[in-house]
Amino acid sequence: MKTHLSIFIKTAALVAGGLLCSNTFAQAKWEPTKSVEFIVPAGTGGGADQMARFLQGVISKHKLMAQPLVVVNKSGGAGAEGFLDAKGARPDGHKIIITLSNLFTTPLATGVPFNWKDLTPVAMLALDEFVLWVNAESPYKSVGDLTKAIKQAETGKFKMGGTGSKQEDQIITVAIEKATDKKMIYIPFKGGGDVAVQLVGKHVDTTVNNPIEAVAHWKGGSLRALCVFDSQVMPYPKKITPTQSWKDIPTCKSQGLDVEYLMLRGIFMPPKATPAQVAYFTDVFQKVRQLPEWKEFMETGAFKETFMMGQQFQDWLLKAEVEHFRLMREAGFLAK
Repeated sequence: MKTHLSIFIKTAALVAGGLLCSNTFAQAKWEPTKSVEFIVPAGTGGGADQMARFLQGVISKHKLMAQPLVVVNKSGGAGAEGFLDAKGARPDGHKIIITLSNLFTTPLATGVPFNWKDLTPVAMLALDEFVLWVNAESPYKSVGDLTKAIKQAETGKFKMGGTGSKQEDQIITVAIEKATDKKMIYIPFKGGGDVAVQLVGKHVDTTVNNPIEAVAHWKGGSLRALCVFDSQVMPYPKKITPTQSWKDIPTCKSQGLDVEYLMLRGIFMPPKATPAQVAYFTDVFQKVRQLPEWKEFMETGAFKETFMMGQQFQDWLLKAEVEHFRLMREAGFLAK
């Protein structure tokens, strides 16, 4: 009798345990029950906006989410509007935000009560390059031509167009000023798309647009690419213009301009997002990365494919935060 009772208790325990595990697994599975707001803390037409709208399109096309993804631009205060919105959102999983490096620079420059640790990291999708551009009709055929002209010109003669103030574009501008020992006039615009148009119209002399923000104008023959602010050339050999591919653009450092900078393209959620919610969106974006459209998008925009999640992404963010504090301090951009 004891033996039978013992077997019964063990069997019941196993069944109960199995049911518990099954229920736990069922509870761990999560997906949105309504539309998901996809915040872009930047203006329309820029790199972050273009990536968000691309993601929205392919996710809808391939039915990777049952609920719609709705892109909303919240660019006020150099992106602070979007970050504070995400920070204050309920952790119900129905809001995500795409980030660029203003994740670090905006709170440092403005003193707005926000830090990337206020959000829940989901994944790094890629790193974005910066290219030094001039108008195709300008006399500057090389980095040397441009930097020589800047050095010889009167202070403030050259106009640099960029996205926002005390953000990534202006950080690079300050680095160029230090390299040439000459101040330029930095003119901020709402987004990278506007910046490229201003250069095409010759309202500024040079820009450091991301590739995706200027590629249409480069392909159309309106802009000239001088160098990329990376330690290595971009790996894409397909010709964009009749004579040049992204791979043909030399590094700035190899041309005597020792400046390097890459920008984050990542996904975050509001604070206290659950592991199941994070897992859901991580899975969605991993599926996106397998699509041929993603490969084409990465090549067209000359992105640096660098996918990270979990602890690896957390570690990268911690290092990036320290580096941006250094850059902002050296540029004199820290809020008083």
